[in-house]
Amino acid sequence: MNVDGQINPSQLTDGAGVPHGKALADFVAATRSDGATLAAARDMLAEAMSPESVVDAAAVVANFTMMTRIADGTGTPLDPGTEDMTGDLRESLGVNDFDSMRVQR
Repeated sequence: MNVDGQINPSQLTDGAGVPHGKALADFVAATRSDGATLAAARDMLAEAMSPESVVDAAAVVANFTMMTRIADGTGTPLDPGTEDMTGDLRESLGVNDFDSMRVQR
């Protein structure tokens, strides 16, 4: 956690204040790169946490990828409450610039 005990999504690349957050963020980023980068990130995550944690992290990445593809493929928009509640966060993280957001607009 950060010094004040808060998780800060705007500091995602630095780990956002989550234990082992940097290793987790690096692993997630590496899932969208070449095999050597992914292997290095996987090894770093296994060393920082455990080999079982790598499996768990990979399952979470795969699940989010699957859910996003289903939502994008069906044209499912964010519900109004979620859209209102997450607007500032999506903007600060650059989510609104993702290709998939073009479907929503």
